[in-house]
Amino acid sequence: MTLVENKPASGRRRPPRTPKGRQVEPKALEEVRALLGERERRRDLLIEHLHLIQDKYGHLAAAHLAALAQEMKLALTEVYEVATFYAHFDVVKEGEQPPPPVTIRVCDSLSCAMAGAEHLLRELPNRFGSDVRVIRAPCMGACDRAPVCAIGHSQVMHANVESVTAAVSHRAHAQAYATPMPFDGYVGTGGYGLLRACQSGARTRDEIIKIVSDAGLRGLGGAGFPTGRKWSIVRSEPAPRLVAVNADEGEPGTFKDRHYLERDPHRFIEGMLIAAWVIEARDIYLYVRDEYSEVRLMLEGEIARVVEAGLSSGTRVHLRRGAGAYICGEESAMIESIEGKRGLPRHRPPYVAQVGLFGRPTLEQNVETLYWVRDIVEKGAAWFTSHGRHERKGLRSFSVSGRVNKPGVVLAPAGVTARELVEEYCGGMIEGHRFKGYLPGGASGGILPASMADLPLDFGTLEPHGCFVGSHAVVILSDKDDMKAVALNLMRFFEDESCGQCTPCRVGTEKAVKLMANGPWDEPLLNELSAAMRDASICGLGQAAPNPLASVLRYFREDLAKPLGSW
Repeated sequence: MTLVENKPASGRRRPPRTPKGRQVEPKALEEVRALLGERERRRDLLIEHLHLIQDKYGHLAAAHLAALAQEMKLALTEVYEVATFYAHFDVVKEGEQPPPPVTIRVCDSLSCAMAGAEHLLRELPNRFGSDVRVIRAPCMGACDRAPVCAIGHSQVMHANVESVTAAVSHRAHAQAYATPMPFDGYVGTGGYGLLRACQSGARTRDEIIKIVSDAGLRGLGGAGFPTGRKWSIVRSEPAPRLVAVNADEGEPGTFKDRHYLERDPHRFIEGMLIAAWVIEARDIYLYVRDEYSEVRLMLEGEIARVVEAGLSSGTRVHLRRGAGAYICGEESAMIESIEGKRGLPRHRPPYVAQVGLFGRPTLEQNVETLYWVRDIVEKGAAWFTSHGRHERKGLRSFSVSGRVNKPGVVLAPAGVTARELVEEYCGGMIEGHRFKGYLPGGASGGILPASMADLPLDFGTLEPHGCFVGSHAVVILSDKDDMKAVALNLMRFFEDESCGQCTPCRVGTEKAVKLMANGPWDEPLLNELSAAMRDASICGLGQAAPNPLASVLRYFREDLAKPLGSW
């Protein structure tokens, strides 16, 4: 059989009728251009532009992605890899059906699982037709109001089948924790006075750094790095320098940043602008998790008020929106996301303080850390260090949830114990529940038994016991909770949230879930797997994922012989 090429008489190959690759549909291109309007087509705005399409159409159609790629002068693969990385983007390939118009996300992380999330996941699909889908979702930052569901971007707290059904019918708005203090009210109580003093020269940069250092203020997002030292390090790097603020708290059990932003946003904004002034940064990038839609919209308006009042002194604040990725709480992954990429952690060195956002020296800070700057400087370092228990100094904000009567954000002295949190601040255990154990630092901080509830909760106090305080997310467990089920719930979270970049984390969490869910635990194999994840994972997610598992093997051996429990 002879193959005859499709050539003209001259012997030359005919040119293709269309360019290679997916062709851009004129209608889709027109729709994308209408959405983008006058917005810049910069590469770092890719995620923001994907949000525009997702919000408008409820999904990301192949035709729209091809049109966006052409409009932004990007390869289609660059757009697809970002769109498919984030959980809140629904990518619909050619020939596939788009998702139903309404999506109910049910949080199945630990606090919500303990409060009845599995019941909601079983019952809600029976209440709706094909125009509503019910899916699992990770922590939504409202653990003290568990269980929580999200209908689009609106959250239903203390959810039950009836309240979610009503919310779907009436398209209820997200429930805020409190009404934020307005700009005028904050200014009326002396707000922005410190910022004005800095900008006028009445305060010096070295003076501010010294006060913050003397107070012992640390990064309160989990790592606990001394704030004054970080400011000095970044300030010593060549200009231009940038600030990146992490408001993407996704650690199960953590909601303190949301608490402060919803109540007193300008105290945080002032601290943020002071930090930028100290390191002489002209641009701030504020990264807010997508689950906090009401907070993000509120911040947009309040920051505009600050700029209108002339308080920003030319510093530009760029508000960026996450898209559902716990890994973006890691500082370098967050920076990748701000740049419009997948949230993959970077190898270090170089460190973010040296080569960070857009390749520039970057000061990365947590919301609560910046929230304390004004009070510490105005009241003095001695005021802050006068608080503390058990030989620790300072104030700490604990997100407390689980089996207590009064869950919520607790402002307590550094070094307070879990038992003191339960008894003094949270109204004791729920009736019928006996204190059995606790997570001292969210999903990655390990699990400790109630017999160790008198350990001071602070940086460096729990590491000898295989745990750490991290973001100060304390989840209280009772005798009604099976510790194997607790550890499995946490490992499933890490499996779902692994970015997939490194094999030890991507495969390790998946294999751990299978081993923990099926039959008696194979301790030698689980320990070997945990060691590989700790030693070889690129970032803290894979390195810390085995902590709850190791804690159960170490402290709750009585639960190992029991059948796997559930809620």
